[in-house]
Amino acid sequence: MTKSFPNENNEVFLKKIPDKLPILPLRNTVAYPFMPMPLFVNIPRSMKLIEDAFNGDHLIGLAAMKDSSIKEPMPGQIYEVGTVCILHRIVNLSEDSLQIFLYGFERFRITFWHETDPYLKAKILLHPDVLEHDDEIEAAFRILQALSKEFISLLPNIPAAAHDYIDTIKDPRYLLYMVASNIQIELKDAQELLETDSVKDKLHLLIFHLSHERDILKLKQKIQSDVSRSMDKKQHEYYLRQQLKAIQKELGESEESPSNVDEYTEKIEKAGLPDEAKQEALRELKRMGEMSRNSAEYTVIKTYLDWIVDLPWQVRTEDELDINHARTILNEDHYDLTDVKNRILEYLAVRQLVNTRRIESKSGTTGNENQAIGAILCFAGPPGVGKTSLGQSIARSLGRKFTRMSLGGMRDEAEIRGHRRTYIGAMPGRIIQAIKRAGSRNPVFMLDEVDKIGSDWRGDPSSALLEVLDPEQNSTFRDHYLDVDFDLSDVIFITTANQLEAIPLPLKDRMEIIQLEGYTEYEKIMIAKNYLVNRQLNQNGLTAKEVSFGTDALKKIIQGYTREAGVRTLEREIGTICRRIAVKIVSREITDIAVTADHVRDFLKKEKFESESSEPFKIPGIATGLSVTTVGGDILFIEATRMKGKGAFLITGQLGDVMRESAQIAHSYIRSKAEYLGIDPDIFKHTDVHIHVPAGAIPKDGPSAGITIVVAMASLFSGRIVSSHIGMTGEITLRGRVLPVGGIKMKVLAAHRAGLTKVILPKRNESDVNDLPEEVRQSIEFLPVEWVDEVLQIVLVP
Repeated sequence: MTKSFPNENNEVFLKKIPDKLPILPLRNTVAYPFMPMPLFVNIPRSMKLIEDAFNGDHLIGLAAMKDSSIKEPMPGQIYEVGTVCILHRIVNLSEDSLQIFLYGFERFRITFWHETDPYLKAKILLHPDVLEHDDEIEAAFRILQALSKEFISLLPNIPAAAHDYIDTIKDPRYLLYMVASNIQIELKDAQELLETDSVKDKLHLLIFHLSHERDILKLKQKIQSDVSRSMDKKQHEYYLRQQLKAIQKELGESEESPSNVDEYTEKIEKAGLPDEAKQEALRELKRMGEMSRNSAEYTVIKTYLDWIVDLPWQVRTEDELDINHARTILNEDHYDLTDVKNRILEYLAVRQLVNTRRIESKSGTTGNENQAIGAILCFAGPPGVGKTSLGQSIARSLGRKFTRMSLGGMRDEAEIRGHRRTYIGAMPGRIIQAIKRAGSRNPVFMLDEVDKIGSDWRGDPSSALLEVLDPEQNSTFRDHYLDVDFDLSDVIFITTANQLEAIPLPLKDRMEIIQLEGYTEYEKIMIAKNYLVNRQLNQNGLTAKEVSFGTDALKKIIQGYTREAGVRTLEREIGTICRRIAVKIVSREITDIAVTADHVRDFLKKEKFESESSEPFKIPGIATGLSVTTVGGDILFIEATRMKGKGAFLITGQLGDVMRESAQIAHSYIRSKAEYLGIDPDIFKHTDVHIHVPAGAIPKDGPSAGITIVVAMASLFSGRIVSSHIGMTGEITLRGRVLPVGGIKMKVLAAHRAGLTKVILPKRNESDVNDLPEEVRQSIEFLPVEWVDEVLQIVLVP
């Protein structure tokens, strides 16, 4: 049912407005003078108010609610400035809702509330706007007109006639209320506009809000335009790509399987690449998507992308920085090596403290995030002493992955840095390959045989390693193949070497050397009992109930079948015995066996080594020296003989320059001390001297044999025999001074293995004796000397 106001032409006649009006609360909106307003009403008391007003003078007051969540507001919950409106039309939508059409007439202010039931009624006072007449209000009016037309032009589906209509408006009040009722502004701002008395102030306030709305519309249009342009570009690229696929299919250059571009895009996102690597990967992926799969370059790019997405850019293991746990693992894996284990524990303790400080630093308490995390460890010693297994123990104690690579014989720098992708068959360097195999960006990385790196026209790998092992540089290690930075600063690098002299000095400078000189006979027996025997039994399918090794059997293997600083050959011989026992068990000849020294002879046959000092020297001119080789310490026999001649001096035995110089010094010293030694000085004029060091196929060099050569020559010319139970080492000068040498521990261990009872060493090396095992110090008498004269008094038997 529709009810209409009697004046169908919408002519509004000026009526006398009463000072008491029913008040209709408005939710989330403000009514302005001169503006038509449609409303939906479904509150019972508001519907009652509308019915009574329509049956009366059609006048009601509209005022905004302060809190829109209140269903039926009371006085104090409604703003006191509103608009008097004339009720023009009512449309009954249903029994419980109405639609009404009103027209604003003038502002009012509530002075007193009369009634709240059945609906709100209040005493009002008309409150017309204050309209100024000056240039400022004219200027503000024109600005509002211009802004209004600009605002309308930004709205969609607005006819052009709207602009012309704006120009026809001459009343500032009508224009500002019309604009205010058609833009979106906050309720409090709309109410402020209504409550402001000055039209000039109203214009300023509305210009501000309209400018803000205009700017928002402009930004919205820009965003929509950019999105549309982007979509158009993507659609265009998709269309071209589909055409390209169709052309390639017609030419037989494409496969039926879908493109790999989407697959690799997903892999790149999941790989967690740094910005530089991600940009390079996406650039190569774009190139790959634009070429045929039959192209050679396509395969090159695909291989590159496989490498770059498979690397553990963000994959890392959490360190178990527990010193007690590390100590337990080291003791489980290695016998003795107390000093070495203590240094490793110190290294891990430093890492634990640094890690703790970094965590505290990030939480803002203390610490230095850039603090160094310790040196690069280098385990130096003969083969078989446990260098590689120590690295594995460190990885196990930290809970890290373990990976290794051998540097022995490496001559090509590209083995470290990789080959550039311009070469056919290019691949990343072995550093990056090992990181990929480990599957973690922070493994324990062992670089074996660092002393055996070579160099030639292909480059110097040791120079490339400088960047890898330098904590100040390896955070931005750049492999030539990847051509992006890869952070190696979290990797724990450990190197191994047999001889320190062969390590390039710049590389050696970046490492802390930990010496593992070798084991005594007792230590070897304990290592065999605790580790080697069990390992070989497991590898050969035997049990401890079936096979056991007695101490005498192990001692026999060590003395008669091995001559080494480590235990590698010892384990190999134990494995040989286990295999031969396995044959007997399988063939049912035996069921179990306790291996004795006699069994060792039966299984291993003839002994490979005999004690070199088991028999005394029977002729003069022979002395026992001590040396360090690539396989540890060893004894060195130096022989001297003479014959009639013209004073020639001959040296053989594949000796190096340093050792030849030591022989020349020894010859000169003996000649200078001839009378003191009871030698006829003229004998050197008619005698040729020949110095020989046996095992001529083995290169030998170093200054340590100086006193041994002197002793051999003194014995030769004096006719006095040197005791075969004395070993000696030391460098000499022309004045007869004995200078200190290195490798004392390895040399003395070799003397102990050979059964020597006395060792002559430089006095300045006397402190090195403290590093020897107790059993060695108890079984060998050490004779420190400063001058060659002291040596000759000790060794020459009257």
